[in-house]
Amino acid sequence: MADPISMSRDELVGETPSHSTPERPKPEEMDFVSPADVPRSKLQIAAILVALNLALFVAALDQTIVSTALPTIASELHSASGYTWIGSAYLLANAAAAPIWAKLSDIWGRKPILLVSVAWFFVSSIICATAPSMFVLIAGRALQGIAGGALIQLTIITTSDLFSMRQRTLFIGLMEFMWALAGGIGPILGGVFSETVSWRWCFWINLPVSGTTFFLLLFFLDVHNPRTKVVEGLKAIDFLGSLCILGLTLMLLLGLDFGGVIFPWSSPKVICLIVFGIVMGGLFILSEKRFARHPLMPLGVFSHPSNVAVLVVTFCHGFIFIAAEYYLPLYFQSVKQASPIHSGIYILPLTLCEAFMGIMSGVIIHTTGRYQELIWVGMALCTLGMGLYIYIDASTPLATILGLEVVEGLGAGMLFEPPLIAMQALVAQDDVATATATLGFIRNLATSMSIVIAGVVIQNSMAARGANLRAAGLSPKLLSEFTGGDAAANVEMIKDIVDMGQRNAVKEAFAFSLQRTWILMTAISAFGFVASAFIIRSHLSKEHTETKTGIKEKKEEPVSTAATS
Repeated sequence: MADPISMSRDELVGETPSHSTPERPKPEEMDFVSPADVPRSKLQIAAILVALNLALFVAALDQTIVSTALPTIASELHSASGYTWIGSAYLLANAAAAPIWAKLSDIWGRKPILLVSVAWFFVSSIICATAPSMFVLIAGRALQGIAGGALIQLTIITTSDLFSMRQRTLFIGLMEFMWALAGGIGPILGGVFSETVSWRWCFWINLPVSGTTFFLLLFFLDVHNPRTKVVEGLKAIDFLGSLCILGLTLMLLLGLDFGGVIFPWSSPKVICLIVFGIVMGGLFILSEKRFARHPLMPLGVFSHPSNVAVLVVTFCHGFIFIAAEYYLPLYFQSVKQASPIHSGIYILPLTLCEAFMGIMSGVIIHTTGRYQELIWVGMALCTLGMGLYIYIDASTPLATILGLEVVEGLGAGMLFEPPLIAMQALVAQDDVATATATLGFIRNLATSMSIVIAGVVIQNSMAARGANLRAAGLSPKLLSEFTGGDAAANVEMIKDIVDMGQRNAVKEAFAFSLQRTWILMTAISAFGFVASAFIIRSHLSKEHTETKTGIKEKKEEPVSTAATS
């Protein structure tokens, strides 16, 4: 297979090369010609791809880099209650903001919104790195998540704008490799920084990457510029839909996070948050259907049964893969008493397999044009891998756990790109951005819910083991630390327990709690496997039409009549 970077632009976009010299626009016509109409050089294509991959990498890195540093951060900032929120604040804000960023890029163009989001990520990383308290750190993480939602969505949307359906599979596959690579090295870097220098370097590291990304995008990215006026663009924003989606995400996830940990499930606060979150979801659907002139998520995307199945698979995949990446380090640090660095190393089989299959999926789809089989096999392997995790207890050999990670990692790696291609294949090119943003929102919502719900399962399971820990002889203080709402933040206290019987009882309690988490993940994965049977295959075109951004009238039926088989 030819090197994509060494190919001409005509080959990249699936067009027949012409031996004639491209006609250049006249100087007086330049303002009315899209930059995309002028052929890009190999260097420019390479620079754009590097910039987009760096942007995705740094946004994905911040999802996992804190996982192994969390106990250290909670200890240094003297706030165990922030353990879960350091991770979930980023993911929650990411999920809520991503569809809004995608629509803004439809209105004002990809480049200016990308530049704003990279600059935003840069500044918010400084806030996190210099945070004097847990409250400031969580606020900074939320700001990071808002920008990260833009970076994760817009890099894929921009790539989809630049290349044909068949060609983009290679480059999106490379992005999925970068995503999985970031997820793999994130915990290791977090462990290295927290043990050798400072956990604050988990955020300082973002600055050179973000700065390089900004200038590469500024000088090389030349996608269509709609030149939308500020006032016209503001009028086109779906403010009601944006408010509803923010309310849906924030209230629902806050209610789930508070329930059983900070407040009882029967608490009016928890009930109101969950109920009003669901109500906001209903209002969002009503707004998109009746009132939005330029909706965030055109409901026509949901009219095809295959697209609905794709979104279900995406939700299930997002729910399970992030749980493994986020909570396996907790198992290693609590049960196996691994250091932050070693816990990061121990999940490498999982993340490296995800990275490998992420890029291989792109190659397979590009070569064969088939993606259904990858989704089926991926969901089957995820279900098998999560089911095997259930048998991990406090005495399971480390080698066995690493082997099980390979099974689940291969399955999860197959499911980053194929559902996206399955969704894009059934919509018109002008609707690719909203379809991609919809799928990204579902995935981000799933990852946010997974961190929160799995955390609730672990905390409640630790509380349920209180009688066993009391019988083992733990002091009232230690019993409170390991059965309260902040048990996951107190794993560093295990090594200070002198009595081996008590220490083993705590380890077994953590292993028991994580087993309950894997049971939940197995059920979710099995549901996704069933849903994958309803995904149909569509022809992947080699023809390319570059997206023209700007304000467009609302369409009734964004779903295309692509040929299926």
